[in-house]
Amino acid sequence: MARVRTAVVAAALVAALAPVTLGGSPAFAAPAMPAAVTTATEVGTVVQNGGPLAVPAGEEGAVTLRFTASLPAGVQGPVTGVLRLSTKLFEIAGSPPVSENVIRSTCAVNGVAYGACRWNMPYLHDTQDADPPSLDLPTVTAAGTLAYTVTLDADRTALALVDKEARVELKDSTGAVVAQGTIGLDFVPGTPPPGQRGTVHARDTSGVLWRYEGTGDVTRPFAPRKRVGGGWNAYTAVTPVRSATAAGRGDLVARDKAGVLWYYQGTGEPSAPFAPRQRIGGGWNAYTALVGVGDGGLVARDRDGVLWRYEPGYGAPFEPRQRVGGGWNTYSILTMSGAHDGVLGRDKDGVLWKYDRTGIIPGPPFEPRQRVSGGWNTYTAFAGASEIGRDEYPDLVARDGAGKLWLYQGMRKSLPPWEYSLVPGPTRTLVGGGWNTYNLIF
Repeated sequence: MARVRTAVVAAALVAALAPVTLGGSPAFAAPAMPAAVTTATEVGTVVQNGGPLAVPAGEEGAVTLRFTASLPAGVQGPVTGVLRLSTKLFEIAGSPPVSENVIRSTCAVNGVAYGACRWNMPYLHDTQDADPPSLDLPTVTAAGTLAYTVTLDADRTALALVDKEARVELKDSTGAVVAQGTIGLDFVPGTPPPGQRGTVHARDTSGVLWRYEGTGDVTRPFAPRKRVGGGWNAYTAVTPVRSATAAGRGDLVARDKAGVLWYYQGTGEPSAPFAPRQRIGGGWNAYTALVGVGDGGLVARDRDGVLWRYEPGYGAPFEPRQRVGGGWNTYSILTMSGAHDGVLGRDKDGVLWKYDRTGIIPGPPFEPRQRVSGGWNTYTAFAGASEIGRDEYPDLVARDGAGKLWLYQGMRKSLPPWEYSLVPGPTRTLVGGGWNTYNLIF
């Protein structure tokens, strides 16, 4: 048990004097009341080694947290412990805010390994309350000093844990707290998993298609290119209908010189990302632009500037087309936004516009357009992509006249009264030169 200090508080003495007669006996005091006793338990400290720890939520792997607990003298028996975060979790649209194994940890104490230790991830839903997330520390034999080593391997959903610190509390066998303290613990964006990292494709002048997988690091946005295959010069237009990822997912359509449209389904194998093509049908030379909208559907602009919408089909790639509207010849380039939320278009004045999907079927496919920014006439090609960095927003790459490729990271643009749109941000990062060797980027 924890050592206890005893403090004695003197009670006031109540004196009673006996009647005094002339020459009588001296006065006498009444018996003193019993002394009141209070107790105070000593509580030891918990000190973090090496200062606050940043835990990357991503593919980086485990980092190590170290802290030391100093227990008061006299603590005996087994000691249990918990590391408790400070922020409670709220469900998102009826689902848990974090994955089932959002953090994987192992624990060791005083050099003795105890294997995996358990995280508890309760979350609030409806009107029910819940405790903050916590880690059960190993039960160990009491000692004057307990040195804990905890590994933390967090996935992408750990970004919901917005803590900057955590609380460690150790108890003895009676449940009394024998040591406690605060440690710095911050979950920061890490490298997204392959299924969340975007990929850009580029066709060279000899018809070879190359694949650039996003790294999640904007200082080196793409891994070395991978060859997909030759023969892609057969196509006059190629567009993704679902965003390509580093995991080999993402479908696309390609129109050949005869006007036949072909469907390439993503395989989930980065080394061979597309299954053998499937014929959709002819007559697609009627369109001057084909653009995927990210949900498996497609929009196509005809020579008169009318835009047509092809919803993803059931049992067939697309449903019969629906007219969206005219006036789309104002755009010199149209591209997928890189997410499931719409289309980007550059007009003849160099202004970039964003069309957000409504999600209404049947109904108008797009919300009224939002102006992104001007000055985009400097680019000869651009393409939307899934997340290239690590901020969870779709990004955009653009090639200038000198063959340099630039990356625009996505951002949230607030729209009144409480909506928002995902658009390319105001700043760009140079990816590299030599991109004029490609005649198609998507």
